[in-house]
Amino acid sequence: MDTPEIDSLLPPEMAIQAELVGVSKVSMPYIKTFTLAILAGAFISFGAVFATTATAGSHMSYGVTRMLGGLAFSLGLVLVVVGGAELFTGNNLIIMAWANKKVTTMQVVKNWIVVYTGNFIGAASVVIMMLFSGQYSFSAGTTGINALNIARAKCELGFIQAIALGILGNILVCLAVWLCYSARSATVKILCIIFPVTAFVAAGFEHSVANMYFIPMGILLLKFGNPEFQEILNQSTQNYASINWNNFFVNNLLPVTIGNLAGGAGLVGLVYWFVYLRKSDR
Repeated sequence: MDTPEIDSLLPPEMAIQAELVGVSKVSMPYIKTFTLAILAGAFISFGAVFATTATAGSHMSYGVTRMLGGLAFSLGLVLVVVGGAELFTGNNLIIMAWANKKVTTMQVVKNWIVVYTGNFIGAASVVIMMLFSGQYSFSAGTTGINALNIARAKCELGFIQAIALGILGNILVCLAVWLCYSARSATVKILCIIFPVTAFVAAGFEHSVANMYFIPMGILLLKFGNPEFQEILNQSTQNYASINWNNFFVNNLLPVTIGNLAGGAGLVGLVYWFVYLRKSDR
């Protein structure tokens, strides 16, 4: 009887694994890719819900509160990687197979468009379910107020600032996915995910798919929150005027997506391709 392999893959083997995964992803039927992308958008949104709830009404220091939110948000990527789903930011690593000429430019672009669209639908579905659930009004509305504060902070970012935060955010997310290529068990994959994802959330970096939940949730809360929550808002002196669709699409989602592509595909995928997969080194 053969003994199962328990040692982690080494970086050169991880690069080959990343290339094989990239080829597999672009070869998948579109309906399957789209369905798994919807799941990924929902999974990341569940992480966002967990993070919003875990940090609501916190009286701990800024850093500890952010770290707690990051630890909770890790749930999203754990569900994506271990549960099996298609996430736009993680799929930026398909660039390694493209750079090695194993997939075409059109295949990569089509995959990213299908997955990005599916992620948006999945996130929007969770936003709608959360709105009907009324969970945001629990604990005297502290969860809902926290959701609004998170959305406002994201909507008030500068364009260049959002690009930079998007670059940094997807460097860490793609490094988490990259580390998972070394793992041979679900337990190790979870450990590979927790620290990079906790770091990116704690530091305040940006993730486009997460923002597909965070900001629309804030927008819809302002317009369609239940009467109990609307009363809480009327008693509040905070100004949430910056939470709107224009700021979501133009000032956040667009620059953050650009940053995520640059960070994940450029500064993780292409760097590891250059080190381990270039033809001259193989």
